This record gives sequence, C-alpha cells and structure tokens, in this order.
Amino acid sequence: MKRKGILIIADGIGDRPIKELEWKTPVEHANTPNLNRLAKLGICGMQDPIFPGQPAGSDTAHLSLLGYDPYQTYRGRGYYEALGAGIDVKEEDLAFRVNFATIENGIIIDRRAGRISTEEAHELVKAIQENVKLPVEFIFKGATSHRAVLVLRGLAEGYKVGENDPHVEGRSPHKFDYEDEASKRTAEILEEFVRQAHEILDNHPINEKRRKEGKPVANYLLIRGAGTAPKIPKKFPEQWKVRAGAIVAVALVRGVLRAVGFEIIEVLGITGEYDTDEMAKAKAVVEALKDYDFIFVHFKPTDAAGHDGNYAKKIEMIKKLDRMVGYILDNVDLEKTIIALTGDHSTPCEVKNHSGDPVPVVIAGGGVRIDDIQEFGERACAKGGLGRINGKYIVPIMMNLMGRAEKYGA
Repeated sequence: MKRKGILIIADGIGDRPIKELEWKTPVEHANTPNLNRLAKLGICGMQDPIFPGQPAGSDTAHLSLLGYDPYQTYRGRGYYEALGAGIDVKEEDLAFRVNFATIENGIIIDRRAGRISTEEAHELVKAIQENVKLPVEFIFKGATSHRAVLVLRGLAEGYKVGENDPHVEGRSPHKFDYEDEASKRTAEILEEFVRQAHEILDNHPINEKRRKEGKPVANYLLIRGAGTAPKIPKKFPEQWKVRAGAIVAVALVRGVLRAVGFEIIEVLGITGEYDTDEMAKAKAVVEALKDYDFIFVHFKPTDAAGHDGNYAKKIEMIKKLDRMVGYILDNVDLEKTIIALTGDHSTPCEVKNHSGDPVPVVIAGGGVRIDDIQEFGERACAKGGLGRINGKYIVPIMMNLMGRAEKYGA
C-alpha cells in the first residue's frame, strides 16, 4: 500500500533542562496535548542530525535530514539563502547571507537590528540596490526580517573569503580575510559594498524614524556564509519517485529544498518569525496532500526563541506548533499517511546557539510499530522504540512505511 508522508521540522526545538522550569526542557514543560497525542500514536526516539555531539547548521542539518551527505554536497550557506530568496544563482556566481545590524561608534550593538520588520528591511534593500556602485554586477535582495542575500555575479572563484560578522555584540566588525588572489578581489569588493551601504543606511528615513521611536537602527550589514552551487547527486523526487512540496517561509530552508527538487508551496501569513500563522500552515498541509505525495513543513520560531535565550517565548512557540499539529492530526487519515516530527538541531536557551545535543523524533501513521511512549519530549523520546538514530535515516524509514522504498538485492 502506498501512503503519503508529512515531515514536520520544528527548528531548534531541542533544549536542555532549565532551573526555572523545574529542570524540565521547554518542550517537556509546555502543555502539548497534540504533540503527546502524536507520540502515543507513533514510535519515538532521538536523532542526531549529523552525528552525536556535532552542532549542525540549519543548512547542513536539513541536507542530512533529507538524506544527503552534507560533507559531500555542502558548498556554503549563501547559495541556499539566495536560491530561497528567489534569485537564479548561476554556477559562476558567489552568494552570501546578510544581516541588517546596528552599529554605534564602530561597535556592533545588535546583530539583528531589533529584528526589523520585513517591510522596513525590503525598503532598505531597495535603497542599497539602487545606490551602491561596484565594479561587478550584484543582486541584493531581502528575505525575512533582518535577513538578506547578496550575489556577486561571476566571482565563484573568489569563494575563499572570510566574513565581517563577529557573531557577538559588543565588538567591531571583522575585516574580510582571504586565502588567494581571486578571493582578495572579493574581499575588496565586499569592503566597498559594506562602506557604501553603511552611508546609505545611516541616513535613510526608515532609520531616522526608528531612532525617534527608540528602536535599534538597521545601519550596517554583516556578511558571511560565502557559497557556490552545490553538487546534488540525485534530486529528492527522482530518488523516491514522489511529488514533493514544501511549506516554508525562511529563505535558507527554502533554498535547500529547491536545490534538492522540492516545489515551494506559497502560503499567506507564514513568516518564520514569532508572528507566523501556524493555522494557515496547518491548513495548507492538509490541502497540499491532495496534490503531493511528500510534504515538508518547516516551523521556525522555536529556534528564534532559543537564539534569544527566552525559554518563556520558546514554550509559547511550542504551543503554536502544538496547535498546528493538532489541526493536521484532526484532518489527515493516518491509515493513509505517515507523519514524522523532529527538529533540525537543538538550540538550548542557555547556549543561545545550535548545539550537538540530540533531538526528539516521532513517526506515526499506518504500519508504524507503536511503542509505549506517552508524551513528546527529550527524556520521554529517549526511551522510545526508535532508539537513537542518525537523522539521515528518517526519510528512508518514512518511505519504507509509505510503501515507496525499493528492495535492495534479489
């Protein structure tokens, strides 16, 4: 029997015990009747996106969770960011991820410019694209909130270039370092791009307004993640013989999914931020099942709360996730559908970054050997029937249960 599949990734959902939560993790502490219902209906375990103890980037983690070896296919984050933002990135191009940031007296005050709104950021992007002059063709495009992407046409050979992002507040931006002559030219172009952009941003009406309102201004660009076109051996739909669709707002993840062959399903109201419309996403999943065999669903704000070190906000976002899952469970036939839910990595509130801690996973639906786990959480799932697996095995396990895995051998 051939079934359909839904893979839900709750970005950064894994965490560590928190004193203020009576030494529970946010997902253990949150009231999650629907995540618990999914756990009761399925088989649970823990998974390492790459390997135990290895902190994973969102890009490399998603590649691994989709069955691709990131050590063979990864060529830098910038490419996926640009592809996800809708830019046609060519093999000879060099792409970067960009943050709008706040700088005062040469010191980075806020790496995300107060999580400036997407609308404001896009106006700033437009001003930079129209007014910065470089010796090469470039495309600068906004993504969501403080995120943007930069593509330098024809500079792929200069990919061995560093970044200006210190990754913490309270420090000056780095100079762009480089490893060879081609990359030296890239570094010089990036320095000039940042210089001109800073002049434009510092005096822009949007930032003047933000100053008056006491908000962090978006007057500087932090550039990192140089990336070129990856080597994808076989696209996901070809490998599994399925029509694959993705519901995702974040440019980076959209880019990874586009790179491996997923169709992006556009949904109004999903933002990748705290204000994302989880019910719009849930309804889109149910509707998409009519046309697609495999649906990838990305839920971002759990990760944002972990990066902010805000366990209360993370609990709030987990409850939003729970509502989304509840609607899907209420409107999907589990006899004909396999649902897997996990995270791409852990983002502990104490770390405020990705960690190498394993992530809970549950797989439910027709054909699943249900274990006796009654709730979804790190310690409960660790006792489940899946045990501790590598994240790259989740899709093959799903495809086997979906009746779409081919026998190997006679």
